[in-house]
Amino acid sequence: MTVNQLFTKQICLPINYFCIMKAYFTQLFNYDHHTNHLLLASIIAADSRPEAVKLMAHVLGAQQVWLSRCADDLSIGNVIWPDWQTDQLGQIIDGNHQAWVNYLNTLSENDFEKIISYKTSKGIPYQNKLVDILTHAINHGTHHRAQMGQLLKFAGAETLPPTDYILYVRN
Repeated sequence: MTVNQLFTKQICLPINYFCIMKAYFTQLFNYDHHTNHLLLASIIAADSRPEAVKLMAHVLGAQQVWLSRCADDLSIGNVIWPDWQTDQLGQIIDGNHQAWVNYLNTLSENDFEKIISYKTSKGIPYQNKLVDILTHAINHGTHHRAQMGQLLKFAGAETLPPTDYILYVRN
């Protein structure tokens, strides 16, 4: 359900920050899921360009690392550059999406503003609001999907899938 649909059905009325943010980030993770699958299909069609596969694995590994930090559950993932093969990526895309949506569904009224304490892969401690980490997780994937697209174009792909967010929400 999109943010606009929530208002139409009056689920979030009166305007409720928590309800809006939860719907918004669920929509963004749905978009991320959709576009990761689109790009994976292009990677497969390009005969598994190794650099693109490595970037897709990085996007998915980083999603798991960020989720483990947000959920305070180190068993979720801790490898930022995993050595995953092309045939594993579709299932990992689906698993990551489900894990993020499940996590979003556990959040309470003030959780988007809560501070998440974590350490980088180099052991440097940081603290950020959950809302900023969620935004980063989505933007990180968008950034690397653009790099994957560029690699595929350099390798001779004539067309790339439509991965713009606005095209996703139009459908």
